[in-house]
Amino acid sequence: MSSSAIDITLLGRTYSVACPSGQETALRAVAHKLEQQLTSLRSRSNNLSREDLAMMAALNFGHELYEEQRKNQDYMRQMDDRIRLLQRTLEQALVERSRKDD
Repeated sequence: MSSSAIDITLLGRTYSVACPSGQETALRAVAHKLEQQLTSLRSRSNNLSREDLAMMAALNFGHELYEEQRKNQDYMRQMDDRIRLLQRTLEQALVERSRKDD
């Protein structure tokens, strides 16, 4: 897969970032969300360095990702439970039907 460099501006600094073809929109959306997070953190804590702001933003994004992964795992467990229940119900129905046919 080919890639190209796109420019992303964060806190007034422009960074040239390699991006796989077709993923430019996604990268720009993430960069926009990151810029919002950095701006929000900066407004609440004027004395933090760029590195500290980046670390805080990374921790915030990491926490969001963790929570989404946890929700996804919970959902998958629920779906697995429902599928098992459906399988048992179908098996019972087939057994009952075969008994009626005998």
